Amino acid sequence: MGKWLDLHMHSVYSSDGEFLPETLMQMCSSAGLRAVALADHNSTKGICEAQKAAIKLGLLYFPAIEIDCTHEKHDFHLLGYGICYDEKIFKEIEQNVYEQELERSGKILNIISELGFHFDKKLIVKSPNGVITAETIAEEVLKDLRNKDNELLLPFRRGGVRSDNPLVNFYWDFCAQGKPAYVPMHYISLGAAVNEIQKNGGAAVLAHPGANMGKNYEITKSIIETNIDGIEVYNNYHDAETTEFYEKICHEYKLIATAGSDFHGKTKPSVKLGGVEHPAAYAAYEQLMGKIRKRGGETVGCL
Repeated sequence: MGKWLDLHMHSVYSSDGEFLPETLMQMCSSAGLRAVALADHNSTKGICEAQKAAIKLGLLYFPAIEIDCTHEKHDFHLLGYGICYDEKIFKEIEQNVYEQELERSGKILNIISELGFHFDKKLIVKSPNGVITAETIAEEVLKDLRNKDNELLLPFRRGGVRSDNPLVNFYWDFCAQGKPAYVPMHYISLGAAVNEIQKNGGAAVLAHPGANMGKNYEITKSIIETNIDGIEVYNNYHDAETTEFYEKICHEYKLIATAGSDFHGKTKPSVKLGGVEHPAAYAAYEQLMGKIRKRGGETVGCL
């Protein structure tokens, strides 16, 4: 069928997203996509806007969210597809994370400065909701001429090994869990998030696990025991070896193997809408639809 499905993208309602939901749906249509899901970080605010645009454009649309959560002291992202997005729990999750992110913003600024990176705090642009992201800080750090000889930044500059998506890679290398500028957050447990997604009509899918833990069979097995429905196997963070690792796990445990680009816009310039494809895309779509219908969840449109 060609590139027709992308189940992971972000709008301005994610603090690191670039485009309005309506614009994003127009971009999906122009890219030839037919089945899509806007899955903003801990937020359902953009769903209604995206849904209206998707209907006009003739797209099949999954109401979705990407929830930050913890499991065995590791931070993970959990995708919820087909959720009844007006439910109170999703608004509570959003408010809780938002308040923590506001408080964390200043702390990250200070730590990045203490690590020896130069930047003008007056030039740091806040996201529409007031949160300062690591990607925004990275943009100013990489532009500041005082850092031009800093060897730590060479991988993110043109031709460097991390230069494909320098801003978000800066986040993963300096601000993610276990890195020097990491500021802890208190998230809902993964098991509780799975339960909330499923009892509110949705299918729970572990997002890009390779980015969070590499290839870890034991932790993945314990996550599967929380009753997840699937794993985002096909994602821009996964190389061929990681993809094969999670393909085998999905086959072993009869989980849905989904595909999503994790498109954000300028924070991930090498990531394109519909840029992740695999032969089993239609089967995964059918399985997701089956789970959502069984639980009384929501989708809009049809193929």
